[in-house]
Amino acid sequence: MIFSPKNFIETAEGLLFAVVAEGLEAGKVRCFLRYVRHENGQWRKVQTDEANDLLAKNYPDYCFHSSEFDAGLHAVSVEKITIHHHPQNRLTQLLANSLNDEIENDCVNLCRLFEQAGIDLNQLGVTGSLLIHQQKASSDIDLVCYDTTTFHQCRAVIRELIEQNVLADLSDNDWRDSYERRDCDLGFDDYVWHECRKTNKGLINGRKFDLSVVEGNKSNGACDVMIYKKRGAVVLQAIVSNDVRAFCYPAEFEILHSTIQRVVCFTATYVGQAINSEMIEISGQLEQNEFGNQRLVVGSTREARGEYIKVIRSKTN
Repeated sequence: MIFSPKNFIETAEGLLFAVVAEGLEAGKVRCFLRYVRHENGQWRKVQTDEANDLLAKNYPDYCFHSSEFDAGLHAVSVEKITIHHHPQNRLTQLLANSLNDEIENDCVNLCRLFEQAGIDLNQLGVTGSLLIHQQKASSDIDLVCYDTTTFHQCRAVIRELIEQNVLADLSDNDWRDSYERRDCDLGFDDYVWHECRKTNKGLINGRKFDLSVVEGNKSNGACDVMIYKKRGAVVLQAIVSNDVRAFCYPAEFEILHSTIQRVVCFTATYVGQAINSEMIEISGQLEQNEFGNQRLVVGSTREARGEYIKVIRSKTN
């Protein structure tokens, strides 16, 4: 089975990892530890520092330096994986069964609205807590789309259903909560301005939902790794020349710049952040490959402290 971002993988030690990169590197799935199973069988979510410390102390084989990203990640050999949680399989299961769970019902009802609007549900999956059966009353619905065209069709449906009051836009409190969870390097007003343009989120039955897109190479083999090395932090301004992969994971923006061809973003906050012809400011890590090609990476670490993408001149200015 293909290992893609938004998948989860489980190991015999009671560790649950979120996949963060397509395919394999050195025979391993690149990922990050998100949950640890207690002796009572319950899963407990762990934050970044705890996850790193726990693996370094107890499971050092899962600590990994990626040559492709020139960064420390977690990684699991394929033979160590006991369960592969796949978003499409989980959504298929939800759509086929009678449900007693309120969150699962909200997810299915949202998907049925997409289906009624002509969306092919075979191109959708559900990730996050619903994927691994760890949802709670306050959980959001995290849908993932495996086709870019379908993703943009879903965005149009979301806009239309919000206008019809079938779905709702986020309230001020919802935006504030989202902003605080993101802990990003933009001010609140800037954050909300950028997010409102994306129309990939909303409320169903008062519950927040979010739609992302993952469009990989569909290969489960070893990646043709292009090795990049970090060259230091950079802040620059440039015009976006190609936004075709702006919502993909990782997001990519081609820019007009004398030496840097593109911006690559691994942080969900800045996915879909800008469109063609807009002037953006980018704070990130400059990287260069063996052929001298340079890129600017936002989200070089999980926290991405001090890294951002923001529009400083929009098409409407």
